[in-house]
Amino acid sequence: MIKKKIFLVLILLFSFSFFLSADIVEEIVAIVNGDVITLSDYKEQFNSTVQMLRSQLSGEEYFKEYDRLKNNLLDMMITDLLLLQQAKEKGINVKEQMKATIEQIKKQNNLETDEDLIRAMKSQGLDYNQWMKQLEENMMRQAVIYTEVDRTIVIDDAEIVKYYKEKPQEFVVPAEYRIKAIYLSTSSNAGPLLEQKKKEISDKLKSGATFENLVAEYSEGPKDNGGDLGFFKKGELEKTIEQAVEKLKVGEISSWIEARNGWYLVKLEEKKDSYQKTFDEARKEIEDKLFQEKRQKKIEEYIQKLKEESYIKILKPNPLNL
Repeated sequence: MIKKKIFLVLILLFSFSFFLSADIVEEIVAIVNGDVITLSDYKEQFNSTVQMLRSQLSGEEYFKEYDRLKNNLLDMMITDLLLLQQAKEKGINVKEQMKATIEQIKKQNNLETDEDLIRAMKSQGLDYNQWMKQLEENMMRQAVIYTEVDRTIVIDDAEIVKYYKEKPQEFVVPAEYRIKAIYLSTSSNAGPLLEQKKKEISDKLKSGATFENLVAEYSEGPKDNGGDLGFFKKGELEKTIEQAVEKLKVGEISSWIEARNGWYLVKLEEKKDSYQKTFDEARKEIEDKLFQEKRQKKIEEYIQKLKEESYIKILKPNPLNL
């Protein structure tokens, strides 16, 4: 099979040599068995992914992912093409799954017909046919992974028990605190004014005013439900605030706490103590973790095997010269 693929590639190479003399502008970045990745394919994928990163990330996190994209995109595109080739070779058909997915999308967005979906996508600058093609190809790749990897993974009880015994710290549920807060910003209150407000609030509390009423009157933070900020797990609050909250009993109010952007007066509404999950409670979590660990390793092994059995020629290792 490999020799046959190489023979087909040689024919393609001769064809490309012929067409180049006919002023064909399109550049080839890589050859993968009988298919090619062109420079326009690469640029389109690169630009669309960069646009997505910009919409989701910022600062250092964005630049980190941008660098990863530059270094890995071509390899990712080769992997995607190999999986798609395998899906076609195995005759995988995902039409029914696509129908179910589209119906679910229409239902979630209160759309009656396919035409409604097409119009909705067009209003967001999306091409329906291109989206359908990408959906089908993604499902075909996922089907290959499911067939060749997921169905081969076995996790036995002994592995689950062993993991629970060796890593009990992973199944400690941290304490949770539900708090209400009065917040005064240092940027909107000059020194004397800030101290005056803090004293007024403290004096009114001592005189019997309710915390919730003082939130409504003074707080520059959330005021819904008396300044209720909801539950926070240990480690999620700013350190100075968490240290103060840990010393409170339910119903108690802290002293004024200085934080990065202002001062807080905090009331502890509810506390959930830390506890260790039982084996039964942790079992599904362990199964999922072990499955994902094995899956990642097996996917890497499967992709490596595909690459070794395929003809892959990279003509432009750095397509954009970035």
